[in-house]
Amino acid sequence: MTVNQRVVGSNPTRGARLSEPPPRRLFYARGCGFYGHHFAVLGFQGQRRSLACPGGTLSHISAATEKVSHVPDNVSKDRFILQQLVSKDFKLRYRRSVLGVVWSVLNPLLMMIIMSFVFSYFLRSASVQNYPLYLIVGNITFSLMNEATSGGLGSIIGAAPLLKKVKVDRWVFPVQKVLSAMMNFGFSLIAVVIVMLFFRVMPTWHLVWMIPALLLLMVFCIGVSLLIGAAAVFFRDMVHLWSVFITAWTYLTPIFWDLSLLTNAGAPQIVIWVVKANPMYNYLDMMRCAIVYQANPGTTVILLSVLWAVIALALGVWVFRKTEHKFILYV
Repeated sequence: MTVNQRVVGSNPTRGARLSEPPPRRLFYARGCGFYGHHFAVLGFQGQRRSLACPGGTLSHISAATEKVSHVPDNVSKDRFILQQLVSKDFKLRYRRSVLGVVWSVLNPLLMMIIMSFVFSYFLRSASVQNYPLYLIVGNITFSLMNEATSGGLGSIIGAAPLLKKVKVDRWVFPVQKVLSAMMNFGFSLIAVVIVMLFFRVMPTWHLVWMIPALLLLMVFCIGVSLLIGAAAVFFRDMVHLWSVFITAWTYLTPIFWDLSLLTNAGAPQIVIWVVKANPMYNYLDMMRCAIVYQANPGTTVILLSVLWAVIALALGVWVFRKTEHKFILYV
C-alpha cells in the first residue's frame, strides 16, 4: 500500500482534497498609503483583480478584467488600475459636498455671469455675438486643460507611496488626471446647454467638430502632463513655475476677449501671429466653431491643433520614458 492510498483510506476527505487542483494563490501589498487613504491591491492567478476601497473594505472586481482576458496581463492590470483611480478621484472630489456634481454645472455658470458683467463693458469686441456663450465655451475648455495639466504635474509625486509598494506602470497616474478632468468637463457641458437654451441658440451639425477638438486637446494634455509630471519629480519648483505660467497663459489666450481686439488696437502683426500659434487658441477656436460660430474651423486651425497634439505627446512620452526608471529614487 502506498502512502497516498493509506491517506485516502484513513481519511476520505483529505484524499479528496489531494485530488483537487491547488487553490489560487493570493499575492498582495497592504498599507499602501495613496492620497491619504489605505489601499490593498490584490491579484489572483488568472485575470482576477480587486482593490480595497477607502475604509479597508475589499471589493472584488473581476468582470472588467475577464472581458479582456485575451490581452496581455499588464494591459489588463493598467486598465483596471486606471479605472479605479478615475472612479476614486471623482468620488473624492465631491465628498461631503451638499450639491456634489452640481458644482460642475454651477461653477461655469456663475463665472460666466460675473465675467460677462465685468468684461462686457471693457474688453468685448463689437464682432463678438452672444458673448456669454462665447465666454463660457472658452472658460470651460481652458479650465479642462488647466485641471488636467495641474493634476498631472503632481501625479507622480502624489503616487509615491503606491509606487514604492506596488509594481504598476507609472504613466497611469498622469493619464488618470487627464481622464478625470475630461469627466468633469462632461458635466460642465450641461452649463453650455443651459446657456444655449436661454439665448435660444439652436445647435447645428457643426457640433461634430467637438469630437476631434476634444480628442486633440486630450492628447495634448496627456503629453504635457507626462512632460511636466516627470520634470516635477526632479525639480519641485515646477509646481510654482507652472502656476505662474498658467496665469500668464490665461490672459494671453482669447478666453474673455476676442482676437479682433488686437487688430482694432493696431497691435503688431507678430503679436497676432504669436496669439494664433498659441495651442489653446486653436482648441478654443475649434470648440467655438462647433458651438458658437456654427461654422467649419479653418484649415490652419485644424493643422495647428494636430501639430501641437503630436508635438506634446511625442515630447512627453520621450521625456517620461527616459526618466521614469529614476522616479523611485526621488519621490
